[in-house]
Amino acid sequence: MTRLVSFPASGTSRAALHASLDQLDRVILGKSTQVRLALTCLLARGHLLIEDQPGVGKTTLAQALARTCGLHFRRVQFTSDLLPADLLGVSIWDAGAATFRFQPGPVFSEVLLADEINRATPRTQGALLEAMEERQVSEGGVTRPLPDPFFVIATQNPAAFVGTSPLPEAQLDRFLLTVTLGYPDPRAERNLLETGGRSQTVRELPAVLSAPVLLGLQREVDAVHAAPPLLDYLQLLARATREHPAFEAGLSPRALLALLAAARAWAYLAGRDMVLPEDVQAVFPSLAAHRLPLRDPSQSVGDLLTRVLADTPIP
Repeated sequence: MTRLVSFPASGTSRAALHASLDQLDRVILGKSTQVRLALTCLLARGHLLIEDQPGVGKTTLAQALARTCGLHFRRVQFTSDLLPADLLGVSIWDAGAATFRFQPGPVFSEVLLADEINRATPRTQGALLEAMEERQVSEGGVTRPLPDPFFVIATQNPAAFVGTSPLPEAQLDRFLLTVTLGYPDPRAERNLLETGGRSQTVRELPAVLSAPVLLGLQREVDAVHAAPPLLDYLQLLARATREHPAFEAGLSPRALLALLAAARAWAYLAGRDMVLPEDVQAVFPSLAAHRLPLRDPSQSVGDLLTRVLADTPIP
């Protein structure tokens, strides 16, 4: 029998969380699943990769999520000439104080939108890698912590686009989830045409959450229970990917921990204090797709993951 979540001290916070979800659904029309995956990623302390062509709402989703959560937002356009210092910051000589003064870069924000990340050089991508993994920046022999919460939303153009290069596997693994927005349905697209888009709406969004409230929600997500049979199910899924002939390599132990964290956050959004197999199944494709290199690129990784879920027994 499913138990409903019961965190009596945080009823107001949970109500605010669902109010933020409703607000995002009113801005990002027809993309309820993608919106929930983005919020799941934030609650699980992960980072989000959005793969799609320009103009389908990737930046709008990032801005709306930051505003409704009451978080400081910065956007960086990744280009081939972007340097690590442009992202991380640089030490500037202060003649009056006769010392170097650190000027923080845009990475020192609570929500960072790394737009078209696959247009940057490997050196700049590597600089972002430390920030994403360690949540700190090293410059001039000094390590500086990043804000908490710290959430990177990166957008990536399709590989066929001019000027793009694939992200290395090590960086892809640092993204908890990957989503694709795709074209809006006809009804949502007509609404955009009649209202002139969502730019003004996003700028006027009120903050429903705040950084301290979000940190409290993240701690409650950590407390969502995962029973031993559920852990067995995770291991069966990992083994299925490792033994599948279509994949060059299966899910790593780190990816398995990430899957558990994402499933906990998805269950929490659904109002439960325990993880069910359906929570794992909901986040599995978005977590595994970018982590499983294909032997034959012409195959559909989505179809393969659907088959893995169908063939893996639930303990």
